[in-house]
Parts: sequence; C-alpha cells; structure tokens
Amino acid sequence: MVLDSIVSSPMRRSQSLRKQRDELGSWSALAQRHRFLLTALVLLAFLCTIYLYFAITLGAAGSCSRLTGTQRAVCQLERAKASVSEGKLKFA
Repeated sequence: MVLDSIVSSPMRRSQSLRKQRDELGSWSALAQRHRFLLTALVLLAFLCTIYLYFAITLGAAGSCSRLTGTQRAVCQLERAKASVSEGKLKFA
C-alpha cells in the first residue's frame, strides 16, 4: 500500500503540473484574454510613431533653416536663449 502511493505520487504530480499549465493556457489563450490591452498597446505605439514622425519633421523646419552663415548662427543662438528662458529644452 505504501509502495503504491510512492510510485503513483510522481505521476500525480506531473499530471497536476500539466493541468496547471493547461489552465494557464497557451499564447493564443493569453492573447484572447488580454485582447483589449494588446489592442490598446498597438494603437498607442502607432500613435506615438506618428507623433514622433511629425515632431521630428516639423520641428526641424524652424525659422532659421532658410538663413545661411552668420545670420543662421545668430538666429539659432537667439532661439536657444529664448528656449532656455522659457524653460524648454531644444536639440536643434
């Protein structure tokens, strides 16, 4: 009797572990449970990509871009001083 319980015990443990793994589910079950969160994450990533594209594209075309030489340097210096005084940090 004791010998039977020792022999069958590891089998029961492996079955219970397998059952727990099945209850947790596969990747498809996990995706179905969290479909709303995954959709929101994809939408957020898409919107952030669009925002960054326009921020970089439109931010690069400043008022100093058409100037050349000394005028451009003076313009950029004035813009840097204005942004520091306003508390903004600019990388241009």
